[in-house]
Amino acid sequence: MTSKTLTLARDLQRRKSRERHGLFVAEGVRSVEELFGSKLSVRGVLVAPGFADTPRHSALLDRVRQANIAIDEVGASEFASAAETDSPQGVLAIAEVPERRLEDLTIREPFRLLVLDAVQDPGNVGTILRTAAAMGIAATFSLPGTVDLWNAKVVRSGMGAHFHHPCLSGTWNELDAFRLDRGIEVWAADAGGQSVAELDRPPRLAIVVGNEGAGLSSSSRSRATRLVALPIDTAVESLNVAVAAGILLYELRR
Repeated sequence: MTSKTLTLARDLQRRKSRERHGLFVAEGVRSVEELFGSKLSVRGVLVAPGFADTPRHSALLDRVRQANIAIDEVGASEFASAAETDSPQGVLAIAEVPERRLEDLTIREPFRLLVLDAVQDPGNVGTILRTAAAMGIAATFSLPGTVDLWNAKVVRSGMGAHFHHPCLSGTWNELDAFRLDRGIEVWAADAGGQSVAELDRPPRLAIVVGNEGAGLSSSSRSRATRLVALPIDTAVESLNVAVAAGILLYELRR
């Protein structure tokens, strides 16, 4: 008989299924450890044969049992069919996507909101989310065209950031209603913009980073009161979006 956890994990490889169920998959030892250290609700855990052979792995399974969460062991090929990342390390967990809304965000100045405009690489997005959490950004908001923030590869790259940093998705119309009501200015990252190091920062700011190849969408450009850039050497045309976002968020934090 096929494990219910296995069947569900396979189903959750599809974005529509994650949205329908309100669930996501965390893969890998570090991700599952971070998940069980958070307040998120876990539905089940799937492990491959021999996973408990190391002290660290055994300790993780003890935490799962103490939380009264079911552990299903399946064959290696079955486990591989449920995992999306390259090295899932023999463990994955299914948990509930937390309900987070823009309206629930607390406005403390300086207020910083990160907006992802069609950023598509899961590794980049996960790295950006972790950086945003480390830099004290209030939340990360993804626009259409951005990879699903709860994609297993994004979750793993985020290394636990998802579990405490507010991650939201929606449209510019939704974001407009929130930012205009609360007086939040919009800056957008663009190679032709002003050096961010030279600018006075508003107390409430949404910063937009665009697609890895195409850059900012016209919708983001039309809403930005400023286009900002990092002052980099002219010998280098551009930076990886995750690297650029990290430096930009650090500069805004100073």
